[in-house]
Amino acid sequence: MAARLTLPRPERTLHVFPGGNTTVWSPVQLSVTDTSTTESTNAAAPASTGTDPIKVDIWSDVQCPWCYIGKRKFEAGVAQFDGAVEVEYHSFELAPDTPVDYDGTPSEYLSQAKGMSLAQVAEMLERVTGIAESVGLHYDYDSVHQTNTVISHELLHYAKAHGRQLDMKERLLKAYFIDGRHIGRIEDLADLAAEIGLDRADVVQALTAHDFLADVKADVAQAHEYGIQGVPFFVIDGKYGISGAQDPATFTQALNQILTEKSEEKTA
Repeated sequence: MAARLTLPRPERTLHVFPGGNTTVWSPVQLSVTDTSTTESTNAAAPASTGTDPIKVDIWSDVQCPWCYIGKRKFEAGVAQFDGAVEVEYHSFELAPDTPVDYDGTPSEYLSQAKGMSLAQVAEMLERVTGIAESVGLHYDYDSVHQTNTVISHELLHYAKAHGRQLDMKERLLKAYFIDGRHIGRIEDLADLAAEIGLDRADVVQALTAHDFLADVKADVAQAHEYGIQGVPFFVIDGKYGISGAQDPATFTQALNQILTEKSEEKTA
């Protein structure tokens, strides 16, 4: 089974990095029971201080447009960081009551869910789509299948157990926002998993049996313990929490801050 975190609810004070609000949690640290299947981003980059990779835990939902945008901005921030970063994604469901085969468009769903007119929703989606374009993502809301994402989160835990979580996350986001693929049905998810090299039949079996549903629920519960109410949410080194799709510089500075603190601890 996938690794789980044990997180007490932290005390929080506010720390502000340039470009975004960043919450500092003290004294809690993430307790990871098994990281053998956790992948790394930028793991080949030289860590000039000789420190271990900095762990970044990311809570997000596959149908969250800001999560894909935030992923790109985070990756850009990591690219400017001279060190190793270990990334693990965690489940968060924005709309857990949505039917798998929602009978309507994303605009109609958002209008009902947010109490907005269709004109207001169209304006909101135009803004989001424009921001996505600025980071190289070409959202196609006319092709999006509004759905329930719980099984896609189960697939992400399956992929993590097989060392492919980061690839699976990227494929699911692209499938939903750009390719017009359905990410709520087992057979469709198995097709996407096979595209990144996972065993399709084994994926179908695991998702049908809901082998990783408990892991999804554990992630959601931990998000509630953290007080996370929206995604994306980034927990850096178990200490700094960054909410939202912040500018790349915010992530770079947070990582550099952690690297400095680790170096100071070594020389103290």
